[in-house]
Amino acid sequence: MSTIQNPILRGFNPDPSIVRVGEDYYIATSTFEWFPGVQIHHSRDLKNWRVIAQPLNRLSQLDLKGNPDSCGVWAPCLSYDDGVFYLVYSNVRSFDGIWKDTPNYLVTTTDIRGSWSDPIYLSSRGFDGSLFHDNDGKKYFLNMLVNHQQHKFFGGIELQEYDPKKQRLVGEVHYLHPGSSLGCTEGPHIFKKDDFYYLILAEGGTEYRHAMSIARSSSLLGPYELHPNTMILSSSENTTHPLQKAGHGDFVQTSDGKWYTVFLVGRPLTERGKCILGRETAIEEIEWKDNGWPYLKNGSKLPRIEVPEPNINEHSFNKSPIRDDFDAEELSFDFQSLRIPKNESWISLRERKGFLRLKGKESLTSTHTQALIARRVQHFDIEVSTAIEFYPDDILEMAGLVFYYNTGHYHYLHVTSNYKGTQKLLKVISSDHFEMTEQEQQIDVTGLSTIVLKGVLHHEELQFYYSIDQEQTFVPIGKVLDASILSDDYVRERDERYRPAFTGMFVGICCQDLGYNKKHADFDWFEYKEIHKK
Repeated sequence: MSTIQNPILRGFNPDPSIVRVGEDYYIATSTFEWFPGVQIHHSRDLKNWRVIAQPLNRLSQLDLKGNPDSCGVWAPCLSYDDGVFYLVYSNVRSFDGIWKDTPNYLVTTTDIRGSWSDPIYLSSRGFDGSLFHDNDGKKYFLNMLVNHQQHKFFGGIELQEYDPKKQRLVGEVHYLHPGSSLGCTEGPHIFKKDDFYYLILAEGGTEYRHAMSIARSSSLLGPYELHPNTMILSSSENTTHPLQKAGHGDFVQTSDGKWYTVFLVGRPLTERGKCILGRETAIEEIEWKDNGWPYLKNGSKLPRIEVPEPNINEHSFNKSPIRDDFDAEELSFDFQSLRIPKNESWISLRERKGFLRLKGKESLTSTHTQALIARRVQHFDIEVSTAIEFYPDDILEMAGLVFYYNTGHYHYLHVTSNYKGTQKLLKVISSDHFEMTEQEQQIDVTGLSTIVLKGVLHHEELQFYYSIDQEQTFVPIGKVLDASILSDDYVRERDERYRPAFTGMFVGICCQDLGYNKKHADFDWFEYKEIHKK
């Protein structure tokens, strides 16, 4: 029997919201501080997926500059009604203290691959906004409530009507449900089946206690009763299961009447250990029992690594090339920038044909203007390399290859200079909770034009290399580094207070000019390939 291999969306792709339009399936996932905002993945068989759109791609839709790490776009909701796609998203602007700034917006389009509208502001009462289209044509906005008066970050689920003609929320705010005893109730979605409204909830926190719960009511406004088992999906009771953190998901019905749920998972390196690939998206089949409640068809609450394929013709996509030669006019969807749109003020594929030019901006610690593009790390064993031409004149000018989690956690192999600009140097620096470490070994590359930089990742071990003979030989530089610091789990466990850490490891290229914000570096190509162990 052919199967779907979980996770279906590998690497940092959490908080899935799914919709079927005809024979096409679309999943929207969170992007947090990475720009453009929201990844939309497409499939025709629920097995093979590819990114087809990143809809929040201009400042009028999404301004992330200054947002703290792991804030920004949280838990988008993608829906469809009468020829129009609707996308609801939060842009979380602050996290510290009892106050949370969580504006929610709505954009629309009739072409999911095309341009999306400017945003309609909805509310800032909470995050994880969702839009429900009822059978009578009315539309409703849901969110979780941040209740600062009761010091409740998770204050329950609210609902308010949305008027598409007035393009705003109208009428009374209705308090739907406080959530179950699992706590941390968020990620609400509503759908209607037969005589009931079903309210899907993410609970337990997006870590190892995570779960998907569900409640139902014969009336949209409630009261809602919880599922007999409360949670229908969770890995919390099995510490050795390979798919941990299961929860926060959505339901979809296939054209032949079957039901599936998509949800986030994490794959730890060790039992309840670090998930360096971030939170990913998996799938399971749902069955409806005579009591009118959904259950996982596998008879447990645990997601499977392999799920039987639905009765749909397989539809595969061409794989992305291993090496990007930067010959196209636009960057592929693989690459995203930090907080700011890609434009000619700092990145160019035109100024030198066949090269990607980055114009140095702020440091890797900046939450404002970085000249950095990167892609998700989606495999535990990879080789990543790039060819760089860079002529620094100052110790404040750097460019190279970076394995990055956030502004406080990264490993960076880069070309720089001595103070006088008379010596070009190759160095490795690491940041662990904003504590900077520079490896003792540094390589003099004065007079060399093209240098190939490489990083080899084997689970938690990262080794940098360089080549000065056109990839004929690679020489290691520095010691083996701990890549597990580039994970949600590590970042959270190092903090004395709870901080948002919800993304995943990226790898990419960057350039800093901390003196004048103008020195450029040219990259001839970028290569990412999975290593298959024998």
